[in-house]
Amino acid sequence: MVSGNLFHCKKHSWPPEEYVGRTTLQLLDFDSAAPPKQAWRRRLNSHANILKEFSVTFMEAIKMVRLGLRLWSYIREEAAQGRKAPIDPFTRERCKPSASQGVPLGGMGSGSISRGFRGEFRQWQITPGTCDASPIMANQFSIFISRDGGRKSFASVLAPGQHEGLGKSGDQGISSWGWNLNGQHSTYHALFPRAWTIYDGEPDPDLKISCRQISPFIPHNYQDSSLPASVFVYTLVNTGRERAKVSLLFTWANSIGGVSHLSGDHVNEPFIGEDGVSGVLLHHKTAKDNPPVTFAVAACETQNVSVTVLPCFGLTEGSCITAKDMWGTMVQDGQFDRENFNSGPSMPSLPGETLCAAVSASTWVEPHGKCTVAFSLAWSSPKVKFSKGSTYHRRYTRYYGTSERAALNLVHDALKNYKWWEEEIEKWQYPILMDERLPEWYKFTLFNELYFLVAGGTIWIDAPNESRNFIGNQHLSTTEVNTAFCNALNDDDETDLTRHSSTVNGLIFPQENDSDDVGRFLYLEGVEYIMWCTYDVHFYASFALLALFPKIELNIQRDFARAVLSEDLRKVKFLAEGNWGVRKVRGAVPHDLGTHDPWQEMNAYNIHDTSKWKDLNPKFVLQVYRDFAATNDMSFGAEVWPAVCAAIDYMEQFDRDKDGLIENDGFPDQTYDTWTVHGISAYCGCLWLAALQAAAAMALQLGDKPFAQKCKSKYVKGKTEFEAKLWNGSYFNYDSGASSNSKSIQADQLAGQWYTAAAGLPSLFDDFKVRSALQKIYEFNVMKIRGGRMGAVNGMYPSGKVDITCMQSREIWTGVTYGVAATMIHAGMEEQAFATAEGIFTAGWSEEGFGYWFQTPEGWTIDGHFRSLIYMRPLAIWGMQWALSLPKTILDAPKISIMDRIHLSNSHSFGSSHHEAGVRKIATKAKCLGNSVFHCAC
Repeated sequence: MVSGNLFHCKKHSWPPEEYVGRTTLQLLDFDSAAPPKQAWRRRLNSHANILKEFSVTFMEAIKMVRLGLRLWSYIREEAAQGRKAPIDPFTRERCKPSASQGVPLGGMGSGSISRGFRGEFRQWQITPGTCDASPIMANQFSIFISRDGGRKSFASVLAPGQHEGLGKSGDQGISSWGWNLNGQHSTYHALFPRAWTIYDGEPDPDLKISCRQISPFIPHNYQDSSLPASVFVYTLVNTGRERAKVSLLFTWANSIGGVSHLSGDHVNEPFIGEDGVSGVLLHHKTAKDNPPVTFAVAACETQNVSVTVLPCFGLTEGSCITAKDMWGTMVQDGQFDRENFNSGPSMPSLPGETLCAAVSASTWVEPHGKCTVAFSLAWSSPKVKFSKGSTYHRRYTRYYGTSERAALNLVHDALKNYKWWEEEIEKWQYPILMDERLPEWYKFTLFNELYFLVAGGTIWIDAPNESRNFIGNQHLSTTEVNTAFCNALNDDDETDLTRHSSTVNGLIFPQENDSDDVGRFLYLEGVEYIMWCTYDVHFYASFALLALFPKIELNIQRDFARAVLSEDLRKVKFLAEGNWGVRKVRGAVPHDLGTHDPWQEMNAYNIHDTSKWKDLNPKFVLQVYRDFAATNDMSFGAEVWPAVCAAIDYMEQFDRDKDGLIENDGFPDQTYDTWTVHGISAYCGCLWLAALQAAAAMALQLGDKPFAQKCKSKYVKGKTEFEAKLWNGSYFNYDSGASSNSKSIQADQLAGQWYTAAAGLPSLFDDFKVRSALQKIYEFNVMKIRGGRMGAVNGMYPSGKVDITCMQSREIWTGVTYGVAATMIHAGMEEQAFATAEGIFTAGWSEEGFGYWFQTPEGWTIDGHFRSLIYMRPLAIWGMQWALSLPKTILDAPKISIMDRIHLSNSHSFGSSHHEAGVRKIATKAKCLGNSVFHCAC
């Protein structure tokens, strides 16, 4: 897979003609059967190399040995309770990761299944927080072709036979099938949420086949985008002189991944539905009292297409009907007995027995004729159950009810609506694909990185409007929440009360229309870091949600706003130092919404005490303001304003010398959680300045002038100090300390400037400083690493050598690279921006790269070894698109500097006592909530 060419050649276009014959493309040029002109492409016979994971150096291991021992102990303690620790670097998957991924199936938040580019179904994430990467090889599409009265025939699985466990002689299972596809003339084309597989004369030289995979990922559509269903549309073109009888076969095992098919008590049931939709329901009984799952596999019968089913077959010799028997029936007859529809539910499977089903769709294709056959797969698991017992209904149940049998209606609607889905998807993608200013690699990578919103462990629950008035274990009415906020203020502090009450003015958590109730949404930091909505990473990824599903993004911010104003005094051991602290401190933005009981038990991350992190609170303020400015949603601004004030107030404790700047505390107290920072840092300091400006702007728009004055005062003082201590003439030093890496060039040094520009606020620094720092990053962190073909390394010494202070300083982070590129676009450096981001495409997505497509990791080393596959942060590529096409609300905002509109008042005091009281007063409401886990000291 990886060759020396990676760093020497540069390809700008991947036309379909390089992969599929022109004649075939012309024949398929109807009904969206031909692959798009711009897509990610692979041949099916491409080698799927095993991916190489990073390793720590000897010195890094020595530094982390105590952390490792504590983490090992914690993992064992969690396992003893039947739970999986959110971070477990010691347990390896049974299936080694390989360069085999493709576009995942289904919409968002209802469980996901991925499909590799060679056709295998893998990466099973039906149960929250679990991911089984192993493919279920019985799940396949196959084809049977008969010509000239049966004297010429073909029978093959439509996937190359290059998989483990195949080829056993005398096997009654899937080895007995015809794994005859070479894949040399078959290609895969991906443009999320769709994918095309073109079989250009395989297995029959006179039959051209297109399989189009479609899932309902439709921006701004909060109904269909939640559906757990996909459609597979086969287009058949007969170029021969004889009519051909073609039977397509869809086989499916009653399994949710791993060895779940062997657990027993699973039942299959045939069905004939409305509008010709027929198939099999596979009822799966899950382990550990998890909610059951029902799959539906179906095809649509038409005037030209006949659908038959085999409700049950097994993979072993003892089965009543074996996989070999099933295959023999299809070779001989091309269909199953129609009486099978009347067989009713099967007997429950026995432990150790695999229960499979098959759906066949048969048709005649005339010489030089065309035909379309459509299959669908859906799954229904209406309840989400987390490991500490909390259960919720998934979003799609709002439209399909809470029965597992909803899978039947889901496949029906998918087969009837997929053409409309495609129309909406094409309308969304067309302007970007046609934008000639944009490089081709960027266009399809922009869409394909969205795979994470389906395959990133997303959970989307149905929740009534009052769910946003949810604190601890209790639901509060709008009136009660307003009262709670007002009571949280200290009546004796007139300034503080005026600040909040004038801004809130009874508008906290206002009633909204039904259409605004989009439920609650979770997505994982990564499939290896099992924490929901990790906030320091969401900072980078959130541009995708804001651009495509802004109501979901606002609800995530509402969840964190509530979290800021709460506390959880239960004790937690922090593994880096072995010290104890409380789980959640009021005023501090949580690292995440939890693992085993999200929303109720936050901060699953326990390496460091994140209440002492310096980036989370500024990131909250910046995201809230950006979302507020982009949506112009005044009610949202009013709802979250108390939390914004609390987040700013909380940070004052870290400005120990009262110079307006927060100081880092000599440990990795930010998203780079192995990279120590001393004193003022470029990363956190820049975020803090940006947050002060954003808070001041928001305060001004919400009528809270005293708080705007406070933020401006700090900003003016802090900015002067920041530039004096960190600016060295060409970039901002890593920190103000005296360590060996204090003068390192950090790729992410202008993260605050990125958000400032993205929200339409005035630049933090003059243009010379911004462009000079970005140019330095481009020349050193980007271009000095394999000629710019890898992305931006996190840290670089001024000497031009990689900063090897720690594991993370020497890594290239994919999402950070995209963020740096976005900052460059805002600064008018488009050429450097696309060259920087292209390194991630080249190393991660290109055919000459390392094989990280549809599983983009957090980062890789300069030799391409990954850390943490399928990670949230690379969604930051949508920050680039945001920079290229700022929304009208931001473009049309008044251009006068926000800070110039704020006049400082000498009579207004901003002393530390105000900070001490402010956070306590804002958060005191949590104490009065009965048996809630959140408490306070009011």
